[in-house]
Amino acid sequence: MSTSSSIFGQFAENAVTFLFNHFQGGFNAFSSALGAVIRLLEDGLAAIPFIAMLVILVAFALWRRGIVFSVFVGLALWAIHYMGLWPQTVSTLALVVAATCFSLIIGVPLGIWGARNNGVELVLRSLLDFMQTMPAFVYLIPAVILFGLGRVPAVIATVVFAMPPVVRLTTLGIRQVREELLEAGRSFGSTDAQLLWKIQLPNAMPSIMAGVNQTIMMSLSMVVIASMIGAGGLGEYVLSGIQRLDIGIGFEGGLGVVLLAIVLDRLTETFGKSKKKKARPAAKAGKAGANDVAART
Repeated sequence: MSTSSSIFGQFAENAVTFLFNHFQGGFNAFSSALGAVIRLLEDGLAAIPFIAMLVILVAFALWRRGIVFSVFVGLALWAIHYMGLWPQTVSTLALVVAATCFSLIIGVPLGIWGARNNGVELVLRSLLDFMQTMPAFVYLIPAVILFGLGRVPAVIATVVFAMPPVVRLTTLGIRQVREELLEAGRSFGSTDAQLLWKIQLPNAMPSIMAGVNQTIMMSLSMVVIASMIGAGGLGEYVLSGIQRLDIGIGFEGGLGVVLLAIVLDRLTETFGKSKKKKARPAAKAGKAGANDVAART
């Protein structure tokens, strides 16, 4: 029986109840499939020894940002391992990777659609505003009702919360591609699909990568909230400290989240910067091609 006195609350409750009563089998099947993917991802990350992961990430940091940041990555991972939080970090990383991948699979096509259709972009903008301003705790209620407790509803709630940046920045990046590049492509007989894959997406990649970076950060910000419904990981460690009023446990868990966030943030933002540098010569070449075509005609 509904306890809400507002028509809006009653509508939301009736909608969730309808979905639960009529599509429970479908939600259970989806939950099982998604749970298997998350477990596979977590087991795969957990199978990598800490030393191997340390060497891989330090080498990657050295390649992308230089020796100073690679030293920081090594110290950060060592600190996490020293605090005994490496298993929780792997669990959190699996949740973040899963949520980010699903956000990209859904968000990038929506961003492309919005960039190519003004009506769709208007609808998406309103929907994304709703998703970003609605308190994250609210997402957990229908997620738990429809999918139960555990990592599956945590990932779904995280996707809803973290997907808007990649949709917005994909749309923005495609819309900001220079018109002369598109004209040059059309003058050589490129189709809409070729313009998208060979001109718009490559030149919009810095903006898209910025959206990926923000999606990862927002996924990490959901770690503690998602732990309330059984997501585990570093969030559960922080939540344990809150429940027990243990400053030490809470600080260690929070420090683990911060170090993981800094490492992921600095590594992912380098892709957008490198792409941006490569995009400038391409833009100049495209402009030169457009001028050449104009001169011939």
